[in-house]
Amino acid sequence: MNDVRDPASAVHDFDFFHGDWDVAHRRRTDFLYPDSDWEEFPAVTHCRPLFGGAANIDEIDVPSRGWTGLTLRLFDVETGLWSLNWSSSRTGRLFPPVFGGFGPDGRGVFHGDDTHEGKDVRVRFVWSGISGTTARWEQAFSLDGENTWLTNWTMDFTRREAG
Repeated sequence: MNDVRDPASAVHDFDFFHGDWDVAHRRRTDFLYPDSDWEEFPAVTHCRPLFGGAANIDEIDVPSRGWTGLTLRLFDVETGLWSLNWSSSRTGRLFPPVFGGFGPDGRGVFHGDDTHEGKDVRVRFVWSGISGTTARWEQAFSLDGENTWLTNWTMDFTRREAG
């Protein structure tokens, strides 16, 4: 993001995500190969705020795959950027964070560096389609310095009804 938003409002960027969600996952069987097949599976997640909204944590349960994951999101008041930090029960390690924020269009874009199968990748997360009952997250990798991106994982969220 080129412009740093007012921290007083940006600190609440992820307030929409607090609560319980059903999740429809769609991910490539090979994250780096554009012709790989897609697999789909369900999950549920619960997100709760921390630090008065300047942080949150969600845990996602994926029983059909036998793992859980968590994301810790932290808002840096000084930079005006969010860091998104992911881990799963499969590894018990934090992946390198991605950093970014939301633009005036309500779309959140976050970038970071990682490795996948021994290759350096640039990572992009995009949050979009945000409403009171829906949201979409997608992950893409770039192997060529952000000239091209391969979307390899999407999650469509639908808010669970209280009950």
